Amino acid sequence: MTDLTNKIALVTGASRGLGRATAARLAAAGARVIVHYSASRDAADTLVSEIRAKGGQADAVGGDLAAADGAHKLAEAVKALGISKLDILVNNAGVAQFAPLEAQTIEDFDRHFAINVRAPYFLTQQLLPLLGDGSSVIFLSSVVARAAFDGASAYSATKGAIEVLTRNFAKELGPRGIRVNAIAPGAIDTDMAQDFLGTEEGRTYIKSVQALQRIGQPDDIADAVLFLASDQSRWVDGRSIEVSGGSLL
Repeated sequence: MTDLTNKIALVTGASRGLGRATAARLAAAGARVIVHYSASRDAADTLVSEIRAKGGQADAVGGDLAAADGAHKLAEAVKALGISKLDILVNNAGVAQFAPLEAQTIEDFDRHFAINVRAPYFLTQQLLPLLGDGSSVIFLSSVVARAAFDGASAYSATKGAIEVLTRNFAKELGPRGIRVNAIAPGAIDTDMAQDFLGTEEGRTYIKSVQALQRIGQPDDIADAVLFLASDQSRWVDGRSIEVSGGSLL
């Protein structure tokens, strides 16, 4: 079993979906987990309570990553917890709004890039004083970074940017002993995916483009993040690992 005892992890967008599953999995492996939330404070507090009830360590911190200074304020909130070294940073928080090109607005486009790209970029920057030899930074990309889906142009563009950042950050931070990788999920059964997994037709379509004929679950991604967070992936750097059930092969 992967052992993250004495490790400290920050998971953004951890009050629900992939972030929640990831935070719970890291905590179960022994890490102290900082559960970031934007608006869902009750959900974050519930997760912290569940982790503590099982003997784990967790804290909840709020922060609006859509704000221009959101990443900076979140980094300060983490430091205010008395943390001087961060071992694992999971840049998970994100938004996805699917619409055809003619229906996209400047506001929607800017919000996608603010939360999905700008926030993880500057959060990683602001936490550099806490990251060091052996630390692992993990971004959440998506299968849409390599495959086109109807109505996903803005969202896909942000995930393409994440793939580029992953490689560039890995090259820049590697000399410090900091590994940077990404997980690229396919369709996962979360609130964010209900636009196309909320109907039987949508679920049938998703399964039809996958080699593995089932709908992905949050724990499928959490286990992959756990691998990248652990020393088992010590020689993996600058990579995006697709975890999609073999989508669009």
